[in-house]
Amino acid sequence: MRIIVNGETRTIAGEATVEVLLDTLGLGSRSVAVQRNQEILSPAAYGATELAHGDMLEIVFFIRGI
Repeated sequence: MRIIVNGETRTIAGEATVEVLLDTLGLGSRSVAVQRNQEILSPAAYGATELAHGDMLEIVFFIRGI
């Protein structure tokens, strides 16, 4: 399936959740905010939110500053 992550088209093999996507991108252990199809997701929902063909995701991760 194809999804769009931060404006970039990505192909995902098989079924996946937001949590699996974050792990694949190396962001699983970081504090992130995820918006899927213009809806902000609760971090508690990442494991239960299945991705679908055509989903548009915006992922923002937080950097702790000085």
